[in-house]
Amino acid sequence: MQSFLTPTCNCEEFNLGFKCVPASGVKLEKMDEKGAEGIQVRWLITEKDGAPNFAMRLFELKPKGYSPLHRHNWEHEVYILEGECRVTCERQTKKATAGYVVFIPPNAEHQFANAGKTTLKFICLVPHHK
Repeated sequence: MQSFLTPTCNCEEFNLGFKCVPASGVKLEKMDEKGAEGIQVRWLITEKDGAPNFAMRLFELKPKGYSPLHRHNWEHEVYILEGECRVTCERQTKKATAGYVVFIPPNAEHQFANAGKTTLKFICLVPHHK
């Protein structure tokens, strides 16, 4: 059995809903939602992994890509990893770059758009939609 002190993890040794994988190994899915363009998502952690409350997603937006302008009854917690983001929340628009955090409250109309020339990547946490 591998020591807990080693720098890598071997998930097969655990049977507790533990997940330790490279994000690049999670399937990248095209977002076909109406009003979205040039956006893909990796569902990094979900209920299927044993997470009872939140899902963790990694979004990748191509240059000029954007999510639909929409609203729903759950919040978003976002961390910008790479690129330049133009985020709109209730008619307020701000620029966010790597290292920025963004909170979108429940029921707020919002949109994320790539404002740069390279791929925009951000982590987005949301509660499970029940």
